Amino acid sequence: MTDDQVLDEFRAAEALLEGHFILSSGLRSTRYLQCARVLMDPARAERLAQALAAKIPADVKAAAKAVIAPAMGGLICGHELARALGLLSMFVERPTGTFELRRGFRLEPGMPVILMEDVVTTGLSSREAIRAVEEAGGKVIHAASLVDRSNGKADLGVPFTPLIRLDVPTYQPDALPPELAAIPAIKPGSRAA
Repeated sequence: MTDDQVLDEFRAAEALLEGHFILSSGLRSTRYLQCARVLMDPARAERLAQALAAKIPADVKAAAKAVIAPAMGGLICGHELARALGLLSMFVERPTGTFELRRGFRLEPGMPVILMEDVVTTGLSSREAIRAVEEAGGKVIHAASLVDRSNGKADLGVPFTPLIRLDVPTYQPDALPPELAAIPAIKPGSRAA
C-alpha cells in the first residue's frame, strides 16, 4: 500500500481533518488523523493492518509471540495487526494514570512482543507502554504504528515501523503561527474533555 493509498483510506473515512488541533501530547497541529474513524470499518482496518504487517521485518515476525497496544487508541489496530501476523493480542491500560497489563493478561519472562500504536507524535505514550510491558516480564522487540507524525524524531528505544510517515509541523501552544492562532483549537482525540 502506497502512502497515497493509506491517505485515501483516511480521506474515505473522513478521518483526515484540517484545522487547529490540540494533540494528546499538548502540541498543536493543522492536521489530525482520527484513527478511530478509519478503523471503524473492519475491512478497512484489516487492509491497513495487513499493509503494515507486510512492512515489519521477517525476523521480527518470526520471533514475536504477541502484539500489545495501549488502550484505547491502539486496541483495534493492535488486534488487527495481531490477526494479520497470527499472534496473540493484548493491551495495557491506565486505570490509575500509569500503563499496566491487567484483565488476566500474562507474559512469560522475556516474551518477545511488538508494541502497536495508532499514531506516534512524541513517542512518550509508546515509551510508557514499553515500560509497562517490561515490568510485566515481556520484551518489546519492535514497535509499529499506523501513523508516525513525529517527523522521524520519536525515539522509542526499539526499532519502529510505521505504515505511513507524515511530515506535519507541530507547535507549542505559546508559539503558534498567526494563521493557526486565529482558528479556535479543538481537542479531537481520546483525551478530549
